[in-house]
Amino acid sequence: MIDSLRGKVLHKEPNLVVIECGGVGYACKSSMQTAAAVGAVGEEAFLYTHLAVREDEISLYGFASRSERTCFHQLLGVSGVGPKNALAILSDLSPDRFALAVAAGDPKEFTKTKGIGSKTAQRIVLELKDKVAKTVQTEGLSPAPVRIAGGAMEEAMSALLVLGYTQGEVAGVLQTLDPSLPSSELIRQSLMRLGKQMFG
Repeated sequence: MIDSLRGKVLHKEPNLVVIECGGVGYACKSSMQTAAAVGAVGEEAFLYTHLAVREDEISLYGFASRSERTCFHQLLGVSGVGPKNALAILSDLSPDRFALAVAAGDPKEFTKTKGIGSKTAQRIVLELKDKVAKTVQTEGLSPAPVRIAGGAMEEAMSALLVLGYTQGEVAGVLQTLDPSLPSSELIRQSLMRLGKQMFG
């Protein structure tokens, strides 16, 4: 399994980044956001990756952040959503906006992406919200810790759980933030702090 790549950018397109590692050029299908985030041709870049192996094709997907790759994996788990649609959604929505749309139960955010109809959008919201609920239930946790109360805080908690963080990780960070902030800002600041914790 190729988990990540670090190397020189050889080529860029809106949905493709080619990175040279050890003399080999790896073509990574990507979202437009990732393609825009990596450096210019000739600069060094780092991508988290997902390797998909099928009978007739082997494809490598690249992501600028771990949270974007988590969103991609979750979208692939939704019936009727393939890699192409998943990348299209992630081209339109950043990981925090994606997670907030799921947490808020807002399928309209997904219908803005070309090729995503209302039924598919509703499935994305329903299936991913259910997964978060099941995770909380399986771990024997309450939907939100006692001190994480209020609409924006609860929305931020749900959104960060969608991104694959544990309730313990999220609660520790959210409790240090201003509860009067809007949920989108709580998510943004939490992702920054969680990223720093992960990489020291």
